[in-house]
Amino acid sequence: MAFLLKTSIASHLRSNSPKTEDTFSLSRRGYHVDLGAREKALLADDPALRRFKSHKKSVWRLKRIGDVLTIVVVAGCCYEIYVKAVMREEARRQAAENENA
Repeated sequence: MAFLLKTSIASHLRSNSPKTEDTFSLSRRGYHVDLGAREKALLADDPALRRFKSHKKSVWRLKRIGDVLTIVVVAGCCYEIYVKAVMREEARRQAAENENA
């Protein structure tokens, strides 16, 4: 356990150590370049795609319904496992009482 803790701390310190990068990539990050005409045209609203705008909301709603159904199915399976365990325990108790009687 101590070995795992020691290696995880060492890897964490190693990942946070400052990395030496070339000066060109560091200086390049500071400049802002405006979008070109093509990029602006691609980001502009397209009237032909307006009817698909609600698609995002319906996908979100369908995903939410799927999540809820998954939770319900998992809860049902857990309940069934619990009921079978309780019934088995009751059967064992009754069998033990019948043998003692």
